[in-house]
Amino acid sequence: MDLEKAKQVLDAYVREMIKWHFSEDTGCPFWLNWKKEAGWDPVAEIKSYEDMMRFDHFSDETLRDHQPEEFVPKAFLGRPFNVFETGGTTGMPKQRVGWDDYKVDYSEFSDHYSDDFFPKGESWLMVGPTGPRRLRLAIEHLANVRGSACYFVDLDPRWVKRLISEGHYDMARKYQEHVVDQAITIIKGRSIGSIFTTPKLLESIAERVSLPRMGIKGVFAGGTTMTPQYVRFLIEEVLEGQVNFAPTYGNTLMGLAISRKLTPEDNYSLTYYAPQPRAILRVVNPEKTKETVAYGDYGRVELTTLTKEFFVPRFLERDEAIRREPCHEFAWDGVGDVRPFGATTKKVIEGVY
Repeated sequence: MDLEKAKQVLDAYVREMIKWHFSEDTGCPFWLNWKKEAGWDPVAEIKSYEDMMRFDHFSDETLRDHQPEEFVPKAFLGRPFNVFETGGTTGMPKQRVGWDDYKVDYSEFSDHYSDDFFPKGESWLMVGPTGPRRLRLAIEHLANVRGSACYFVDLDPRWVKRLISEGHYDMARKYQEHVVDQAITIIKGRSIGSIFTTPKLLESIAERVSLPRMGIKGVFAGGTTMTPQYVRFLIEEVLEGQVNFAPTYGNTLMGLAISRKLTPEDNYSLTYYAPQPRAILRVVNPEKTKETVAYGDYGRVELTTLTKEFFVPRFLERDEAIRREPCHEFAWDGVGDVRPFGATTKKVIEGVY
């Protein structure tokens, strides 16, 4: 797909989804009530993705303050839904509803990789946040669509953030050891072909066992910053240059953005592409967020999610990234070298990860 075709597809999809979410026959109470107070009609005024700038930034606090039922589209009434919570925040959780979006995202992710990248039919191990997070069901679905089962070792990121923020570094280290111990037990005791985990946990596991010698063929990792130097370390030393590596960027609101295949010219710098048109990422000027930054410049990441299940316009992520050009795999902008927003000016807790 070329750039012009990708834009046509996106604009047509935007019109379809806006009509869906702001129609009395299909929309959810939250957005239909919003329309009554907004003073403008999105169905009449949103004709392309550029028109989405008419919306203000969505606040994820809305997902804490409103009941999940307010976000159930009328077209889904009567169908039980999943409740997914965002990662590490404490207090009243931020929650979103969902049905099949996670299956679509992870089936598409699976299709992006060859049968031998994550060997079909060989079991998976997930080491990371499960519980109320969409990731748990998503990884199991990924394993299932590749003809496999999945084992789990849970990690509670909220507890880890609390330990670190209160200075209990020794307890945080023991908790990490406890998680890694369980992962090693599964790897040694079961036949595992692929792993999902966070980069830091992957590093800790590899300090205890050689992953290629244990039969691991593919690793899918995400959740925290991966600098080019760290990516090189993971590929060459942690994975010993013998294990397929699929880094990703994602969250509960977006799903997951796939990384383009690394080339020597990338020098281990990662670039991720959102699952457009279901989700769109922009890299914007933090001071003037309707403006994107130039290719090659850092800016704040802005997310718009548009599926029949869920609508989030122009949410400002807590991340910043380099705006990267489309590539032969993806005909839309990418986000490169993602890191926490303001990471160069303040200390940011990313957890055990």
